[in-house]
Amino acid sequence: MYSALRSVQLAARRTASMSMSTGAKSLTIGLIPADGIGREVIPAARQVLEALPSDVMPARLNFVDLDAGFEYFQKHGVALPEQTLAALKGDCDGALFGAVSSPSHKVAGYSSPIVGLRKKMDLYANVRPVISGAAATASGERRAIDMLIIRENTECLYIKEEELHEGADGKYAIAKRRISEYASRRAGEMAFAMALQRDRMRQQVTASERTWKGRPKVTIVHKSNVLSVTDGLWRETVRGVYAANAEYSQGVDIEEQLVDSMVYRMFREPEAFDVVVAPNMYGDIISDGAAALVGSLGLVPSANVGDNFVVGEPVHGSAPDIAGKNIANPIAAIRSAAMLLERTGYASAALAIYRAVDKVLDAGQTKTPDLGGKSTTSDVTEAVCRLL
Repeated sequence: MYSALRSVQLAARRTASMSMSTGAKSLTIGLIPADGIGREVIPAARQVLEALPSDVMPARLNFVDLDAGFEYFQKHGVALPEQTLAALKGDCDGALFGAVSSPSHKVAGYSSPIVGLRKKMDLYANVRPVISGAAATASGERRAIDMLIIRENTECLYIKEEELHEGADGKYAIAKRRISEYASRRAGEMAFAMALQRDRMRQQVTASERTWKGRPKVTIVHKSNVLSVTDGLWRETVRGVYAANAEYSQGVDIEEQLVDSMVYRMFREPEAFDVVVAPNMYGDIISDGAAALVGSLGLVPSANVGDNFVVGEPVHGSAPDIAGKNIANPIAAIRSAAMLLERTGYASAALAIYRAVDKVLDAGQTKTPDLGGKSTTSDVTEAVCRLL
């Protein structure tokens, strides 16, 4: 069995070779703004992609505008239309998804489009980097962190199989939770492969430039002391991936963390973590919480990764309270676009975006209100573009 990293690398090479075989290189990206501020940050990400100079981005970029979201559902009765899925599968090399305004109450016929997209496109891992040179910890100290959270993306409680019953004491609800060897194994493969990949990248810079200075490490998050069947299977399967692969067992350290103590340690000593792998719901909660370490959800990107496709997705929600005001932070979406490029074979272009964003943040002159500034979405986007 080849590793998840190998799968991603092969997919990237397929994309590049297909583009080169047509004569001129090209990369087609589906754009799904969806709801709320997604309609502002996804165009911002596109603007940055279009500003990339040809010496770092040799491919011609094509964009396909696609529909999805709760607002689309309210108008058309479907949140993830089949034509969007068909375009992604037939026309696109990757995609960017903005945000969705999923209601907190049950709406007949509605299901989250991003959850559906992950399942339909088999995007089995959500990859969320959490990086800062000065993360704010619970003690008030500022510490450098370089953590990568791998969230299993297709099952757990998010299969959304819930039932409401009437009993002698009133109503009660039951939610089914699915944990499989298949999904757990793929998430584990991704985590160990990414730990080794990150270590190889660190070897290319000086020790003083590295935030994580130890051996690569994977932390397995679970709650098997209580959920001994489902989380027990998760834990055993991920550990089995480690034991069965000599490259992993010899090159990567492994530890376990109960999900509640994981949250505690993450805020007390975030520098203690390298790669963290967790079931879907735990990973969702941990990664959103980790955003507080770096200042704002508006800074944290993610990529929904499968063997043959990737969808960049900012971690933040649709933020309806600020939608349409041109004050949403576009950094998470811009970084998500860079992650998309990185995973489709355009590492130099991705690096150019990462560096431009870091320079804007380090300068501290152009900040949206979530970071204590007064700049607009447009201001931040243009500042990043000027540095490309």
